[in-house]
Amino acid sequence: MPLLYFLPPLGAVLIWSGNMTINQLTVGTIAPSSIAFLRWLLALAVLTPFLLPAAWRHRHTIRREWIKLATLGLLGMGLWQGLAYVAAETTSATNMGILAAMVPLLTVLLSALILREAPSLGGTVGGLLALFGVMVLLGRGDPLSLLQLEVALGDLLMVIAATCYALYGVMLKRWPLDLPPWVLLYAQVVFAVLFLLPPYLMGPMTPVDGQNVWLILYAGIPASIITTFLWMRAIRQIGASQASIFINLMPLFSALIAMAYLGERIAAFHLVGGAMVLSGVLMAQTLTQPLIRRATRSP
Repeated sequence: MPLLYFLPPLGAVLIWSGNMTINQLTVGTIAPSSIAFLRWLLALAVLTPFLLPAAWRHRHTIRREWIKLATLGLLGMGLWQGLAYVAAETTSATNMGILAAMVPLLTVLLSALILREAPSLGGTVGGLLALFGVMVLLGRGDPLSLLQLEVALGDLLMVIAATCYALYGVMLKRWPLDLPPWVLLYAQVVFAVLFLLPPYLMGPMTPVDGQNVWLILYAGIPASIITTFLWMRAIRQIGASQASIFINLMPLFSALIAMAYLGERIAAFHLVGGAMVLSGVLMAQTLTQPLIRRATRSP
C-alpha cells in the first residue's frame, strides 16, 4: 500500500487533536449548541459557491439517496462533533483524545457485524495493544484504577460520540454512493446544518465576537471541511477499519497540543501509553492477514 495513502487519515487526526484543545477553549466562551451549528453553517457558506452547481447536476442522485446522506450527516457531523462540545464542559482535552481512540475497536466490531469483514491479525492485536495504552493513559499509569473511577458525564458523551463516528465510517463504506467526494461532503453538510438548527434555536445563542470568532473559524474550515474530506478519502483508499486505527494517535497528539496551549503536563504514563498506542497503529497497518482464515475446498 502506498505511503501516500496514510497521509489523509494522519492529517485528519492531527487537526482533530487540535480541535480537542479548541473544544476546551469554547467552555465559557460560546455555547455548545451555538458553535456546533455555526461551524457547519460556516462550512456550508464556504462550500456553496463552489459546489452548489455540481450538487444541482447530481440532484436526482441526492434526492434518491437523501435518507442515507441525512444519516451520514447526523452521525459524522451532527453527533460526533456536537457531542464533543457538550463533553468539553465536564472533561479534559486529554480525556477527550483518549476516549476518541475507542473508534478503531468500535469500527472493527461494527464492520464485523454490518459489513461481515473478518478482522485482521494486526487490527485485532494492534487494536488491543492500543486499547491497553489508552487504559494506561486514562488510569494515569495504573489501568486497574479504572475499576474505581466514576464515569463523568463528559466521558460518557465522548463514548457515545466515538460510537457514532465509528458507525459513520462503517456506513460510509456500506453505502458506496454514486456521488463525487466533494458533492458527497456538501450534501452531508446541508443535512448536518438542518439537524443542528433546532438545538441552536432552542439553546442559548451566543453572539459572535472577537473572543470566539477564531474558534468558529478553526472548527468550521480545518476541523470540518478539510478533516471530513480527508477522512472520506482515507476510508475509500484503505478502508474504515484501517483508517480508524490512526485515531489511536489522538491521545498522544491531544496531550502534546494541550501541553503547549493549555499548560497540561506530560507524565511518564503519557509516554508509555502513547508508545503503546503508536505501536498498535503500526501493527495494524503492517499485519494485514486475516485473523481467521476461511477453509478452502480442494477441487
